[in-house]
Amino acid sequence: MASASIVLIGAGSSSFGTGTVADVMANEDLRQHDVTLWLVDTDEAALRKASALAEKIRAYRQATTAIRATTNRCEALPGADFVITSVAVQRMALWEQDFRVPLGYGFKHCLGENGGPGALFHALRNYELILPICRDIERLCPGALVLNFTNPESRILMAMCHLTRVRAIGLCHGVLMARNDAARFLGRPLADLDIVTGGLNHFFWILRIRDKATGEDLYPQLRQKVQEQCSPLVRKLAQIYGLLIFPYDDHIGEYLSFATEFTGTQWPYGQERRPVRVETGVPADWRDAYLFGEKAADERLARPGGEIAVDIIADILGDRRKWEPTVNVLNAGGYVENLPREAVVEVPAVVDAAGIHPEHVGPLPEALAAFCRTQVSIQLLLIEAYRQRSRKLLLQALLLDPCVDSIQRAEAMLDCMLTLQKDYLPAFD
Repeated sequence: MASASIVLIGAGSSSFGTGTVADVMANEDLRQHDVTLWLVDTDEAALRKASALAEKIRAYRQATTAIRATTNRCEALPGADFVITSVAVQRMALWEQDFRVPLGYGFKHCLGENGGPGALFHALRNYELILPICRDIERLCPGALVLNFTNPESRILMAMCHLTRVRAIGLCHGVLMARNDAARFLGRPLADLDIVTGGLNHFFWILRIRDKATGEDLYPQLRQKVQEQCSPLVRKLAQIYGLLIFPYDDHIGEYLSFATEFTGTQWPYGQERRPVRVETGVPADWRDAYLFGEKAADERLARPGGEIAVDIIADILGDRRKWEPTVNVLNAGGYVENLPREAVVEVPAVVDAAGIHPEHVGPLPEALAAFCRTQVSIQLLLIEAYRQRSRKLLLQALLLDPCVDSIQRAEAMLDCMLTLQKDYLPAFD
């Protein structure tokens, strides 16, 4: 029985951490291997909870995976085969600043997470977290495959690929959601459909959708269903460009100057979107009933998280040569033909014992490739600004953003955010 060590950094997360543990314990293929799952989080209380719940899920699934936990990643990393990363600091409070401060300077943008001016600061903060982790991986387990979920995915993975020597891919459930939605729109089982996507994370396009058995092109039917069932921005883009994008307006709107015509400028997680209620104490964590023995472990607690990181690990360990619908990788092989080789692209891949083999999906339509190339240029400038600690390059990256329409306001906003978030950002000259 082959052994494997999986290190989960960011295990204290109530959703991602518990879901990933559940993925490991539910995966039947991993039962053929001697697996150790390391849970790592700098929040000791969150880690204790995650570890206790992991043991309950393991017992419920009768899994043989060994569980170990530590706040010191350097204890977990030596000899690791796979490292899953999902890290953030003060996520919601800083995300709110990422959205509201640019808006306050007149930059109409959506969401403020993965694109737009807010994503610049989100990326910089997470460079400060993820790149030291990569340095430890280079030193302690240089052969490990890193499976990154830390956002903004494209910007983080590009920094990992250009500034470190780790072997890394990025993962996100956006393509999985789009595939499921396309099947639902058509009223067909997903297993019966041949769907290929390509582009950037959160800005990918369904390039092909066919009936697997007959080869019938189902795009004409899908276009009709999109106009009946999708949100306004998705509908309009499908009308203009003919392809279905990730079917949620706020995420795709982050990359477009005109998105707020359809989405508005309210923050989806702000008080403007919900009633103000009397506070009654600390919000309850649904997992506490299991933690304190009020409920026995059940399918709700042990429900897999639905990501494909663990499937990919099983593909490699079992040499399965399995087609996976989505990975984020450096475009070194020209997998999206008309995007730069330095870009991080989101494409399907075949996975086996030799690793990840991305699929060539051909070119994007030129108008869509142009949208993507702008984002790639922003990301490359941002990485170089970070490497040099150059405020001038940082400003250049900001001014390329489609939502930024003023040099003076951009400079003022940049100074404001660098001061406001100085405890979480590097210093720039």
